[in-house]
Amino acid sequence: MTSPSTVSQLPPVMGAMPPDATPVARSAGADAAPAPLLAMRGITKSFPGVTALDAVDLTVRAGTVHALCGENGAGKSTLMNVLAGLVQPDAGEIVLAGDHVRFASPAEAMHAGISMIQQELHPVPARSVMENIWLGRFPRSRLGLVDHDRMRRDSRRLFQGIGVDLDPDARAGDLSVSQVQLMEIARAVSFDARVVIMDEPTSSLSEHEVQRLFGLIADLRAKGVAVIYISHKLEEVMAISDEVSVMRDGRMIGTSPTAGLTIGEVITRMVGRDLTDRYPGRQVTQGEVLLDVDGLTSPVPGSFRDVSFRLHRGEVLGIGGLVGAQRTELVEAIFGLRSIAAGTIRVDGREQVIRSPVDAKRLGMALLTEDRRASGVVPTRSVFENTILAHMPRYANRMGIVDTTRARQDAVRVLGRLRVRTPSLRTPLTSLSGGNQQKVLFGRWLLWDPEILILDEPTRGIDVGAKFEIYTIINELAAQGKGIIMISSELPELIGESDRIVVMCRGRLTGIVDRADATEATIMRLATDSLDDEPSAVVPGA
Repeated sequence: MTSPSTVSQLPPVMGAMPPDATPVARSAGADAAPAPLLAMRGITKSFPGVTALDAVDLTVRAGTVHALCGENGAGKSTLMNVLAGLVQPDAGEIVLAGDHVRFASPAEAMHAGISMIQQELHPVPARSVMENIWLGRFPRSRLGLVDHDRMRRDSRRLFQGIGVDLDPDARAGDLSVSQVQLMEIARAVSFDARVVIMDEPTSSLSEHEVQRLFGLIADLRAKGVAVIYISHKLEEVMAISDEVSVMRDGRMIGTSPTAGLTIGEVITRMVGRDLTDRYPGRQVTQGEVLLDVDGLTSPVPGSFRDVSFRLHRGEVLGIGGLVGAQRTELVEAIFGLRSIAAGTIRVDGREQVIRSPVDAKRLGMALLTEDRRASGVVPTRSVFENTILAHMPRYANRMGIVDTTRARQDAVRVLGRLRVRTPSLRTPLTSLSGGNQQKVLFGRWLLWDPEILILDEPTRGIDVGAKFEIYTIINELAAQGKGIIMISSELPELIGESDRIVVMCRGRLTGIVDRADATEATIMRLATDSLDDEPSAVVPGA
């Protein structure tokens, strides 16, 4: 395992690449078929009520990027947790560099050269960035004390080497989701790993940060490191991987060279059926203005300012922008989670003062938050409790006793509509895959039947089949006359699902683009504020 003193030996990351370039050149040895670095054979694991892994085989070669694809609940993360020592298998064997191994803990796996970036981020919020990076292996002075100066220097060298802009002394609890993701990537790379597992590593990264990560992956590959890459962003998978393995319902469906695959073929293997359209079509029939935001400004310097737009009934209004655009801060202010220094909010033509989420809910609003772990799920509670959490008064009588029969009927109905995979309503929410947890939170707000539904990265960590289901439900709600606001960092999703797209850059609204005129280039120009003084691109308040 690498100590902080060896960080300076890490190679510099490749420069950011243009969007139309192939991010990572495939390994020259991809066709040579050398002996595998890693072989997992017959891995089986059962949890109460479900077989998570059913005799799964996986072979990974050194110096390659091996993509692992599948729907939420297919078993991808469980298989990687077995490899990383987080979960003990019921049966099967692991062979690493010719040696049979069995890891009783993550520490044993890391000492053997297995490093993992997990889908669900687990920082120690009260500690600094550098303490999170070197947790469990702090450098020591001659007196045996923690050498903070050395740790700070080595953290800066690590960040410089992989192109990450973080303050080593910043408190981890003050970081954004994307910054925490970068911190976890830096931690994983800091080990002298032979196998690096990346579970949804780009789910919260900007396009620029994604390109830097791809450069880092290229460096790891050149050093002979095997990268196991899990992502629901299939365009990424096809661009950077040498081989693709697909899992479904706890079984391995098969492995193929990436060069001979199409995205459509991968999707068919994942879902077991043809899925020709990524975005369900619908007839757009906009009604009257439902929400009118005029000149909204935050009291926090550097946050959103003078933002104006309108949301119509029956409309899906996308909000795009890069990390730091203040999109989340804007919608949280509309929902009453943040204060407003100036501007007005009108709902159905009437000006409203929204001081808290309680006020917003009374006006028929609902907000699905970006970070489900920090501000969405209650991890100690069951699927049922997390589903009805926002609606307890609806099911309680005058004595405060909850009618659990009616509540369970509603929970079964909405979770069935979303095809949530769970052994039972009593199952702890954290036992579900990340995507199924996200669908439970979506179901929580469907029970509320809101008039205005605000979705902040609603498909983060969700597979392509589940995304289609979410899009279908969004379209159904719009057809009922609801107004939908959807923040997304995925440009194809914004373009494919939105009727209009509000684009923000550093807290300012830089343009509103109609669906017919929306291209990735147009949105990126607005998101980076490189308008070249084109007034036609900016349509404030439309």
